[in-house]
Amino acid sequence: MIRPFLLAAALALLSAMPVEAHDARAGALTVDHPFARATAARNGAAYMTIANGGGAPDRLLRARTEAAAKVELHTIVRQGDVMQMREVPSIDIPARGKAELKPGGFHVMLLGLAKPLVEGQSFPLVLEFEKAGAVQVTVNVERAGAAQPHGQGHGGHHHPPAKTP
Repeated sequence: MIRPFLLAAALALLSAMPVEAHDARAGALTVDHPFARATAARNGAAYMTIANGGGAPDRLLRARTEAAAKVELHTIVRQGDVMQMREVPSIDIPARGKAELKPGGFHVMLLGLAKPLVEGQSFPLVLEFEKAGAVQVTVNVERAGAAQPHGQGHGGHHHPPAKTP
């Protein structure tokens, strides 16, 4: 009698645990751990790693989400002693390589957030690639100042493919 109770308790505990960020696939591309930092500001950013397992390069052309009024692709450049954010027309993903969208580098800029990004919540983001097409990912909101998503490096398990809008 105790064993079924322990099994039920263990299953209840596991179902209450937070869900890891989902990887997504689009053609030869894999979008790994999309995340954003919590912010009460009107703007935010989404980060991720995009790996290309194919023999041809691809490019991230644009992104869209209902979580923000406007979405742009950005990078950070140094001009003298000043770091400045700049919009870029696309982000290259080399053949058999990867593009890292991370704090201090390339990122998806979210302008005019509909509401603050709150730790523990998530929002959908559609990424549009030149060759792989559009893929929807779920962006998990991590604590403010997070350098990488919670649970990064949790290899060994697989995630379902993303929805194609």
